Amino acid sequence: MLKFVKNHMESITGIEIYPMISLLIFFSFFVILFWWVITAKKDYIKKVSHIPLDNQNTTEL
Repeated sequence: MLKFVKNHMESITGIEIYPMISLLIFFSFFVILFWWVITAKKDYIKKVSHIPLDNQNTTEL
């Protein structure tokens, strides 16, 4: 099965760019996420971290 997929993929022209694009998107996402975490304000982090424990906004169904 893998040999069939590999041989089929080799016959497609221009397919070698897709792994590079995938790696670039993956790397960019984590660099942006890391930048956001480093530059986030401490007050915002504290406020958001208490949301799951906040019982004032819960509604019963």
